[in-house]
Formats: sequence, C-alpha cells, structure tokens
Amino acid sequence: MKITNLLNSSSEWLKGDGGCNRIVISTRIRLARNIAKTPFPGWAKKAERERILGIVQPAVASMTEMSHAIINDSMEHFSPLEKQVLVEQHLISREHAAKNAGSGLVVNKPRTLSVMINEEDHLRIQAIKSGQQLSKLWRMVEKIDEELETKLDFAFSPQIGYLTACPTNVGTGMRASVMMHLPGLVLSDQITQIIKAVNRIGLAVRGLYGEGTEALGNLFQVSNQITLGESEAQILERLTKVINQIIEHEENARQRMLQDKARMVADQVGRAYGVMMHSYSITSKEVLNLLSLLRLGVDLGMLPEDYRVIIDELFIRTQPAHLQKDFDRKLTTEERDGLRSDLLRQKLKFIPVPNTKGLVEGFASDDEVADRAGKEPPKPAMRDDDEDEEIEDDED
Repeated sequence: MKITNLLNSSSEWLKGDGGCNRIVISTRIRLARNIAKTPFPGWAKKAERERILGIVQPAVASMTEMSHAIINDSMEHFSPLEKQVLVEQHLISREHAAKNAGSGLVVNKPRTLSVMINEEDHLRIQAIKSGQQLSKLWRMVEKIDEELETKLDFAFSPQIGYLTACPTNVGTGMRASVMMHLPGLVLSDQITQIIKAVNRIGLAVRGLYGEGTEALGNLFQVSNQITLGESEAQILERLTKVINQIIEHEENARQRMLQDKARMVADQVGRAYGVMMHSYSITSKEVLNLLSLLRLGVDLGMLPEDYRVIIDELFIRTQPAHLQKDFDRKLTTEERDGLRSDLLRQKLKFIPVPNTKGLVEGFASDDEVADRAGKEPPKPAMRDDDEDEEIEDDED
C-alpha cells in the first residue's frame, strides 16, 4: 500500500462531527495486549518477534472492522519518511516508527482503527474518532477486543488483569485520551493551573504527539494514568467528568476574554489571518499556533463554521513529512517553510477577512472607517488673539 493514498483523503476523525467539537478535536482509546507465555517484544529476539507477527497480523486483518484495511504491512517496508507521515496522522506512536523487521501495522479504511504489532507490547489496539465520543468509542474498542480474544490467547492474571511490558499499563491495559483545543486558557494564563489540578487527580496532560511533546497550537491531550485497580467504566467516567470541567473552564475563559479583552482577541485572530494570507515562509511550529488562533476565530463567530474542518486538516497537512510526501522529494527546511505558506494560501484562498462587527462595543465597522477616511479631520476652533499669543515662562 502506498502512503500517498493517505494524503488524498481526510481521516474520519478530522471531520468535526463529534460532540463538543469547538473544543474537543478527537477522542482516542488504546488497549495494550500481549500473547500468553511469550516474551514481551523488548525482550524477544528477532526470530521470536517475527513468529508473533506471523500469528497476530493475520488475526487482526481477519477482523470484521479490518475487512478493507488500507494498511496491512511490516514496518520494515516503510521508509523513514512514510513512518513519520503515519506518526503525524496519529496512526502509530513515535516508538513504533523506530521499529523494522518483526513489527507490523494494520489500519482500517476510515483510519478510525489501527493495530500496532510488536511495539512495546505485542498488540497496541487504537481507535480514534472526532470530538468527545468516549462512551461510543469504548463500545467499539470493547467489541474489537472481544473478537481478537477469540483468536488469540492474551496474557491475563485473575488477580491484576492484563499483563503488559510497562507496569503502568497493567490491569485494564487501557489509555483513554482526549485531544483538546484550549486557546482561551492559554491566552488568559490559566492553563498551568488547570494542568496542575488535572495531574493531582491522577490524569496526565501532554502535547500534540503524546508524552514528551510540546503543546503546540494550544492542543493538549488529557488522558488517564491509572490502569490498575479501576474498571474501564470507572476510568472513562472519571475522565469524562474532568473533560467536561475543562470544557466549561475553556468556555468561561473565552467569554471573559470577549468581555474584557475583545480587542486583544480580534488582534490575535486578525494577525494570524494576515500572516497566513500574506507570508511566504512559515515554520511547522508557527503554523500550528497561527491555525489555533484562526480556529478560535471560527469558534467565536469571526469566520464561517465551514473552515473549522479545513483548519483541523491543515494541522496535519502542514507538518514536515506530509509536505515532503506531497511534493514527493526531499525538501530543505527553507523549502518546506516556503511550500507550507503556499499551501496555506491555496487552501484558505476563499476565507473572508475576520468579522469583528458586534464583537465589542466601540469597534468601528469597515464602512465607518472608510467613511471617516474620506473626510477632512475637523479643525480646532481658534480665538481671535491665538495668532499673537506667545508661551511665556512661568515666573518664580
């Protein structure tokens, strides 16, 4: 399968049709599973990993959900650039991108389900959907897990649950995460306080590509850390409650900014629009922050709703590996930055100027500005003796 096929259509999880999609980009649930009485991939020799791959890959590919898999291959058949495309599309982890012979990948056609074989565990089952869909996604993942369990003998302890390579995953083996867009909390300097509060109750907050990555574009992944001692339902219930609280805090932060700092908000969105529409070189980090502000403009009614999906796609399409694969050649950093700005202008060529009308009292409309600009400024009234008046020094 050619990775270029992934560039010709959008992933289903980027369609923006899930719940709370103004703030929640996507929901992901990942399960770690291992084959019983078999060394974990990190302890297994190449021959053993290849044997496991030969058992697991056909079982995964035969699932109903994978009947029209868009990817079903060994990791050694992907180039480094193709692996990075898969990372940028959130189909594999950065750790799996480093794997070669003895590791594999199966992805369904809508790209809502991917199974990494011989990453840290024998199987990493990952499902991802648009918006806040934790309950719906869990029902999908649970069904897949049950189907695989009829085909494979998973390592399981009645006392502690599923056995995994990393002790932090033992138990349910489940990591549920929600990708959130939180510009309101960032711009109002509340994000650090929120992250500390979330960490205190046993949840993790990470960047765009998970652990150890920056929160570029005001994008944060909120996930559970505890997998032992709680059921899947308890984990999801606690995470859902926290996500709803963060959504409320973000909405309140946006509302307060509109009330107290509307001109600042309009300026930030307007500057982002200006840079993207009129610049000719933009870095991968800069573009995420600019797109974040433009997305905020959509959410606040300054730009048409239709552009939210386009912006979400550009979060992915403007990343380095996607650009290089798009143009099918190795690009220098300077070439990528230039082509990135060209892509933005092409994709956003019909986007209107952000509309600030009604955003704040005291803003002059474009018509009012044009009307005022066409008139001579009023001259101050002069007294008869103004011409002869001189400024005198103050007397001591």
